Amino acid sequence: MLDFLIYDLKVAGLILVFYMFYRLLLSKETFHRVNRIVLLLTAVASFILPLCVITMHKTVTLSAMPSVSVGDVQAELATVESSMPLWQQAAVILYIIGVLAVLGYIVASVWKVVMLINRSEKHPMEDGITLCVTGLQEVAPFSWMNYIVMNRSDYEQQDAAILAHEQGHIRLRHSWDVLLVDTLTALQWFNPAMWMLRQDLRAIHEYEADAAVLSQGINARQYQYLLITKAASIGGYSIANGISHSTLKSRIHMMLHKKSQGSHLLKLLALLPIVGITLALNAETVTDVVYQQPQKKMIKKGKKNATVKMGPVNEIVVVEQAPADQKEVKPVEMPNPIKVEKQEGAFDVVEQMPQFPGGPAALMQFLSTNVKYPKEAFEQGIQGRVIANFVVEKDGSITEARVVKSVDPALDAEALRVVGTMPKWAPGTQNGEPVRVKYTVPITFRLQGGKAEKAAEKYILEIDGKQVDDSEIGNIPAGSIAKMDVVPAKDGQPKKIIITTKKKE
Repeated sequence: MLDFLIYDLKVAGLILVFYMFYRLLLSKETFHRVNRIVLLLTAVASFILPLCVITMHKTVTLSAMPSVSVGDVQAELATVESSMPLWQQAAVILYIIGVLAVLGYIVASVWKVVMLINRSEKHPMEDGITLCVTGLQEVAPFSWMNYIVMNRSDYEQQDAAILAHEQGHIRLRHSWDVLLVDTLTALQWFNPAMWMLRQDLRAIHEYEADAAVLSQGINARQYQYLLITKAASIGGYSIANGISHSTLKSRIHMMLHKKSQGSHLLKLLALLPIVGITLALNAETVTDVVYQQPQKKMIKKGKKNATVKMGPVNEIVVVEQAPADQKEVKPVEMPNPIKVEKQEGAFDVVEQMPQFPGGPAALMQFLSTNVKYPKEAFEQGIQGRVIANFVVEKDGSITEARVVKSVDPALDAEALRVVGTMPKWAPGTQNGEPVRVKYTVPITFRLQGGKAEKAAEKYILEIDGKQVDDSEIGNIPAGSIAKMDVVPAKDGQPKKIIITTKKKE
């Protein structure tokens, strides 16, 4: 949740920048349709741009293959404490309360409008709009979706200007704009710039509806007087489009304002550097490591001994041609300077090592989350570092898991269990082909408190009814342990650890 709050703060910063751009460069212009689109798109873009991460790749060439190194994973049994400071928890709770409060207000407003429409007297019009007449005299005319709501007095007057105004709202689909921006405002309830953007968008809606009225030849003076009269009415619905005194002065001023020149639209180009800077700040660089192919030597026949270098990694050795009666010298390949050994069908090191989904950090997170401290090991104060080895198959699956450094059967078994639950890896590749690769992961089991210093007791290990040496625990494949029981020490006899493996089908 904290990550989302950080993202939301980035969104708030972008909304502030975009809104300042609108207020400084476009708010005084008469490009109502353009201004409306700018406010809507910048509001939506503010939520999208922080999610757009441009990845740039940087290639680094190395001459040798690095060894595999994976940090320890510590399984600790300690008192569970909150990982989030108190102030962060308070911030998350406060943010959620604010979002729910604003969303609740929006839902209540929609419900109030819907209920008023349902209880009104309905008169369908030729253009598909439904005229709803209510008996509540304090309701000023407003529109919502495909409905125009007015009180009976206004309906009986049949004022063409009022109908044209509300029809303009419906035709331009202003209700959808209101729903979208109000929802985004709920996520940005703490941001004053978002609330001002919301208010300015409603003002633009009124400018567009006023322009629709005047385009029908209605007298501007009479229409302005009508606005003043209706704006004095009480009652209103925040989710709907209606006549309001809050924007009346700016609406009349905009009607009298001289139409802006088309060249002023070039101000929109100022949006490009804003978007560009945002994307640049979000960009990240990924380093791709490329290893040089091992140096190879080939022997060819010639008139005399010589060495011909072919680039930085290859060279050809020319040897004197043998007499015809001697055995021909066959081409040979010199040993690879990068030692790649294959044991039991699996490589130790390859060009592209296998990778856990999400990388080493994700592997550490997976093990830290899934490793559980065995109860019997905790009670006996047993701790230590178990080193597990396994093979990543060509399809990324994990096989042949075993313990190469044992600490205690309980800890060893837990390490094998977790290794056996790992998801598929990205397989290793050699010469572009997937291959089987060995991988080693150390897992440290460490106690905290008084148990940490308790020495481990002697025990008897029994696997499938046979008493064996404790080193045999490392030969049990991952996922093959069906049950493990611990018999406490009694009457001078050491404790007994009984492991039962799954029966082979």
